[in-house]
Amino acid sequence: MLEAARIAITYRTPVILLSDTFLANSSEPWLLPDAVDLPEIDPRFATGPNHDGDDGPEFWPYLRDERLARPWAPPGTPGLQHVVGGLEKEVDSGHISYEARNHAEMTRLREAKVAGIASDIPELEVDDPDGADLLVLGWGSTYGAVKGACRRVRLRGGGVARAHLHHLHPLPRNTGEVVRSFSRVLIPETNTGQLRRIIRDEFLVDAQGYNKVEGIPIFAEELDEVITAWL
Repeated sequence: MLEAARIAITYRTPVILLSDTFLANSSEPWLLPDAVDLPEIDPRFATGPNHDGDDGPEFWPYLRDERLARPWAPPGTPGLQHVVGGLEKEVDSGHISYEARNHAEMTRLREAKVAGIASDIPELEVDDPDGADLLVLGWGSTYGAVKGACRRVRLRGGGVARAHLHHLHPLPRNTGEVVRSFSRVLIPETNTGQLRRIIRDEFLVDAQGYNKVEGIPIFAEELDEVITAWL
């Protein structure tokens, strides 16, 4: 949750926490941290004009920074008045605009801003002690099943690598490099193959899925059988 809040504030973008059915209906004890121990998140509020206009300094609410995030002006800050609302805004100035080219440019900027978050999230880590040819890639509640199944296979002398995604859009910046480095990729999911389709589409990798939509989780024992059959 703290990571989600940091990304939302840093990049000025909504963050959606995805969960599969099993995780969404589970519960576990959670130690509440002390507020003083939480890392500081600096929203970098605007404090003054950021553009030199013809009539003097002006505040442009859509003049983006290096992260393509626009400035936030706390309500009531002198000199930072600007138009808010759901109407399309002009690039940089924030004035209302109905221009087709402006709409296209704003759409491109929003997409680039979200894609840029990949530079600020951890790379995908791979657990591959044996130099395996098979990668088991998971997300969500499959974490324990994937870890347990791979451990079982390795104890019997089988070679299998595993990785777990914590960010789905954008994906970690090295995801393509990781999945392309294995001859086979298995993606277990408690759905009909959503992540598998994304991986195949984004990176042109022939990833295969093990999908379970019975309203119960994937267990390490059954995933062990699937991995063993692949090997």
